[in-house]
Amino acid sequence: MTSAPVLVTGVAGFIGYHLADKLLRQGRPVVGVDNVNDYYDVGLKRARLARLEGRAGFAFSQTDVADRAGLEAVFAAHPCEIVVNLAAQAGVRYSLENPQAYIRSNLEGFANLLELCRGRDVRHLLYASSSSVYGASTRVPFSTHRGADHPLSLYGATKRANELMAHSYSHLFRLPATGLRFFTVYGPWGRPDMALFLFTRAILAGEPIRVFNHGQMERDFTYVDDVVEGVCRLCDLVPEPDPAWQGEAPDPATSRAPWRLYNIGNNRPVSLLHLIEVLENCLGRKAIKDFLPMQPGDVPATCAEIDDLEKAVGFRPATPIEVGVERFVRWYREYYPAEA
Repeated sequence: MTSAPVLVTGVAGFIGYHLADKLLRQGRPVVGVDNVNDYYDVGLKRARLARLEGRAGFAFSQTDVADRAGLEAVFAAHPCEIVVNLAAQAGVRYSLENPQAYIRSNLEGFANLLELCRGRDVRHLLYASSSSVYGASTRVPFSTHRGADHPLSLYGATKRANELMAHSYSHLFRLPATGLRFFTVYGPWGRPDMALFLFTRAILAGEPIRVFNHGQMERDFTYVDDVVEGVCRLCDLVPEPDPAWQGEAPDPATSRAPWRLYNIGNNRPVSLLHLIEVLENCLGRKAIKDFLPMQPGDVPATCAEIDDLEKAVGFRPATPIEVGVERFVRWYREYYPAEA
């Protein structure tokens, strides 16, 4: 592990905040970038930033990754060997309402990062992908060694595009790049548009919760500390070309280029109805359930195959849903005392 600064985009976001916090606690300087947009509560993003600003080793720039000139100024002022891109327009359902936001942030913004990384001494680019890339695939657990070319939402399509864009830069310019397919991340300081947050708020208010596909859904809920631990360990594992890779039978997870894909998930799918039951127990209240059909872009089940992650860095996410939800509820009641 080096003490060189790590540039983290999307640092005011859920995962970005937790990653920056952990890196700083490890003694690694962090350069944080975020546009602090209003996709969800800006106050929550500012509160996360407030817990980082003023700490030794932390610098922040309110910059949009889609702003090439602004991002270039950040790279010039803060040379970094490691870049972790967590900036993106998130959300599957929102991509049906505002597709242009995904093109600008997830494609144009990522292209800017690739260009700036290849023109400087960046030792390793890591970037957030998503389980959404698996789309129409129903073969679980989802493996990075199988194809993922049928996404069911524009969000998933942009994340798959990021993987392919990164590969082209790894091939052409030998830019070491690692794609991180996250699986339904949850925990304290989480996103208000995610199911756990929405359910908690509604149950405390005595309002019905929307249960899609009539509850017949499973998700590989992954606690945020586990995700961040995986990312931190991968930061210093710079990918190298796979000497066994063959074009006749290409492995989708590796390459002749310095490029690699990993799943970061819990490998323990939880039914949506069980999640609600655990949440009810933590809150001490029953949910009013409004059962609805499957929504466009959603998939019935996700599960991550994570043997590669364990082999690479000796770590497997393992936080049980009961522990993670209890921690989230404790944070929620502290942060929103008027609702508790």
